[in-house]
Amino acid sequence: MASSLLDIRLQSLCHDDTRILQDVSFQLMRGETLALVGPSGIGKSSLLRVIASLNTEFEGSCALDGTCAMVFQEPTLLPWRTVSDNIRVTTGATAKQVNVALEDVSLAGRGDDYPGQLSLGQQRRLALARAFAVKPDLLLLDEPFVSLDPALVDEMMALFARLRAMHNVTTILVTHVAQEAEKLASRIVTLGGNPATIVSDVQNEGAYFQLSASGVTSSRS
Repeated sequence: MASSLLDIRLQSLCHDDTRILQDVSFQLMRGETLALVGPSGIGKSSLLRVIASLNTEFEGSCALDGTCAMVFQEPTLLPWRTVSDNIRVTTGATAKQVNVALEDVSLAGRGDDYPGQLSLGQQRRLALARAFAVKPDLLLLDEPFVSLDPALVDEMMALFARLRAMHNVTTILVTHVAQEAEKLASRIVTLGGNPATIVSDVQNEGAYFQLSASGVTSSRS
């Protein structure tokens, strides 16, 4: 039986004296992939930063039973370090683990390159590889497919679905694109209002990684 990994009970979150979130409470069970959706600017990323302990200026509580890793809207790579070092230095992974991580995101053979030599899509792949290499209990993704063309978005969604199934990591995905949530999340939480609160919290039976036809349902031991 699944157990609770995250229990957040946020009473209020303000930015520049303006309340942006109010009465946002939910539990996240181990193994879930939750999409946090709503219009741009409503407070989704702010809520993610609370969960990641990057913002502690809020009223309420946020209890995480484990570790987390976060992928930001921008790849936030170390430009002066090689592709391999961007994983090794930040996660402590061995050379073999780094090579496997790069292979998993189709960047095999690019370890000696620098982030500036990669396309935006490849930088996003590297950011995903680095996050999964941390082996977190909770993975936080903040608009990870933004600014990519539609074909590349589909490719990145399939990559995430495969990696998520391989590592079986509990995930929160922030997006304002309904199709991304419907394809990737087993549960969809929608924010709305001003200040924003939860207006719906529903299970999604059609998640990409849950479909046997996708070929990504098995987990790596």
